[in-house]
Formats: sequence, structure tokens, C-alpha cells
Amino acid sequence: MAKPAVIVVGADKGGVGKTTVSRTLLDYFSANNVLTRAFDTESPRGTLKRFHPDITEIVDMTTTSDQMKIFDTLNSVSPSVTVIDVRAGLLSPALASLRDIGFLDAAKSGQITFAVFHILGPSIASLDEIAETSNFMAGARYFLVKNFINDTQFFQWDQATYNSYFHRIKDATDLVIPKLNEMAYEQVEVASVPFLKFVANKGISDDAANYSFVLRGYVRHWLANVWAEYDRIKLTDIVGSTKPSSRGGEK
Repeated sequence: MAKPAVIVVGADKGGVGKTTVSRTLLDYFSANNVLTRAFDTESPRGTLKRFHPDITEIVDMTTTSDQMKIFDTLNSVSPSVTVIDVRAGLLSPALASLRDIGFLDAAKSGQITFAVFHILGPSIASLDEIAETSNFMAGARYFLVKNFINDTQFFQWDQATYNSYFHRIKDATDLVIPKLNEMAYEQVEVASVPFLKFVANKGISDDAANYSFVLRGYVRHWLANVWAEYDRIKLTDIVGSTKPSSRGGEK
């Protein structure tokens, strides 16, 4: 059995588009034939589950019982990749919990592949999160994600200041999620389907849909750019996928 891989997506600030990033990850793994499951910690409502209901379970990561649902099953389920969409404000507490249960030690010793996608906001306050989060990054692949999906402008960042934070973290990697046309993003939200299904003109159950050709084109182009970033960091290699590189859904 492949070594389990866990990807945590989160931020200590809200409104930075972390669930959007989680959705692109699930689509990317789907297109690359990597079996994946997801946990949505927006309990009890859930946001990620609305778009990926078949592979997503809503949990309260602050409870021991739900932590057990996630981590006691890592070696007993067929999907080798687990994506955890951490509720806004809970990234640092979640990482502290992972430290307390010995997960970070297991990652450091090579028993588990662990990656963190830290979604940054536009302010220096968001950079302060890096200092706190970096304390938990031993044994992890750490990705600092600038997400422009919400038309975020990182104008408040002085590059020298950013570099001073960034270079504190050994082997941290920058990722950029480009902006998506507002109307296209809105239509995917209304349709409540994965980006990949929207591009393929399908409903949530693979039934035929009638989405705009133009908006599908915008999403296709945007998703290709996002996936190019994931290809650049060799994400399938990181999670230990041995699946063929040919993708489905890119039509």
C-alpha cells in the first residue's frame, strides 16, 4: 500500500479562498487518476462538500472523535491522499493538534507524506502567520499560496519584508493561483459542481448540463494555469502517485 499523504489547506484569516484551492486540488488529483478523499472542517454546514459530495466528509477537527475519523483511517482506506480543508482561523490550532497526537513526528520520520498549503492574505498581518505556522513544518512540504481568485491585490506587501518572512522557512515554495473571471466563478458557484465538471458541461451526477460555452472556456483556461503550478511543484510525485500522467477531463 502506498504511503499515506495528507494535505492540509488553511489560513488563520478568513476570506482568502482556501476552499477554492482545495477544490482545485481535488480536481487535479481526479484528472490525474489519484484516488483522494477530503474532509471539510466547516462543521456543521460544510462548503467543500457541496462541490465534492461523494468524497468529502464534514468533521469538527477540534473534537477527538473526528480527529480519529481522519487519522486512525489513514492506513485502512484505499485513497492514499487525504485533503483537509481547515476552517478559517484554525490552521495553527489544527497543526498544534497534529503535533500533540504525534502526527508531525510520524511525518518527520517518513511514515506519512505531509504537505501544507498556507493561503496568504494581502496584508502584513497574514505574513505574521508564517512565523507561527513555520514552527510546525519540520517534516512537511510547505507551500505559501498567493490566491488571486478573489481579485486580491497584494499591494500592502513590501517585497523585502515578504522575503524576510519567506526565507525563514527552509524549503518553502511559492505558489500562485491566478484570478478567474468573476462571472465564470459565480456560475460555477451557482451550479455547485467541481470546476472539472463545469468545463465538461456536466452536472454533479455526470448528467448533461447547459453551461455557457464562454464561461466554460474561462474556467478551462484558468484551471490549466492552476494545474501548471501543481505540475511545476511535481505534486503527484510528492503524494507518491504511480498513476499514468495522462489526464481526463481536459477537453
